[in-house]
Amino acid sequence: MKITITDVHKRYGDVVALDGPSFEVPTGSTFGVLGTNGAGKSTLFGLLVGHDTPDSGRIEVGGLDVEEAGHRVRERVGFLPEHTGFPDAMTGREVLEVNARIRGLEDRADRVDECLALVGLSAAADRAVSGYSNGMGRRLGLAAALLSQPPVLVLDEPTAGLDPRGVATFHRIVERIDRETDATVVLSSHVLGEVERLCDEVVVLDDGRLRAAGPVDELCAATSEEVTVSLRPTGDRDRETLLEAVSSWGSVENGERTIDVRCPRDDALEFVTSLEDDLIERFEVREAGLEAAFHEAIEGSFEAGDEGETGSADELEADVAETREVTS
Repeated sequence: MKITITDVHKRYGDVVALDGPSFEVPTGSTFGVLGTNGAGKSTLFGLLVGHDTPDSGRIEVGGLDVEEAGHRVRERVGFLPEHTGFPDAMTGREVLEVNARIRGLEDRADRVDECLALVGLSAAADRAVSGYSNGMGRRLGLAAALLSQPPVLVLDEPTAGLDPRGVATFHRIVERIDRETDATVVLSSHVLGEVERLCDEVVVLDDGRLRAAGPVDELCAATSEEVTVSLRPTGDRDRETLLEAVSSWGSVENGERTIDVRCPRDDALEFVTSLEDDLIERFEVREAGLEAAFHEAIEGSFEAGDEGETGSADELEADVAETREVTS
């Protein structure tokens, strides 16, 4: 189900929360909303799920205006807020049963069981939520949002506060939803790698304004004038020699296992082929990624759609390998 945001404005007193962003979320996509604290993400989500109304502009879900259609739109949207809370004495199953009853769902017991299984809580369904971990609580919140099989799912900082295992579990669930349903998923996150992994398209908000928008791979490609060359030394004795050899090519990060050098894309081929073979066990060329696109958008210098002719990291690695073969 498509979502359309058109010139939306929202103020709270003297604070401008949203200052006219306009964009579309394609049907069936997993869509990321990025921004610093105070950028307007939570305000946008509150308007999208009908918790508040815009001062001006229009938000449509499946062709229905959120402000005008009200309840009909809310029935289409499942929402996982950043902070969820459930009565400690209730079990996970009871929480979902109450939510299912409030929504007037038929076959409530079956639907509760399906959602518990989807989020991996079947074994803990009859335990009190007071004994749930933070990750289990987030998954229970997601199960509640999924009960009515909504065509739109809105996730506000879904992995905030989770440990790495909890994050990985949540990612697998979102990927399964994307793979097995036609739901349109909209999520916000401060973890750019998470958005890069899960999302097809993103928008970047700053001070309530739209700074960049587009497919993740295109935004990343547009900021790939630099690459990171990750080098694994052949041994500890060669590390100092290698560090000295790479110091003039770009910014260097001396990691535990690798030495990472960030350098201009046009210099990467010459850089790697200039190093002695016996100093390097292996190397990898990485694109700048979504983080670079995000920071460039926030700084105001990003021009969406101006991709240039950048090539790819894979092509660079192939060129390096071919050059080494010829010169060896």
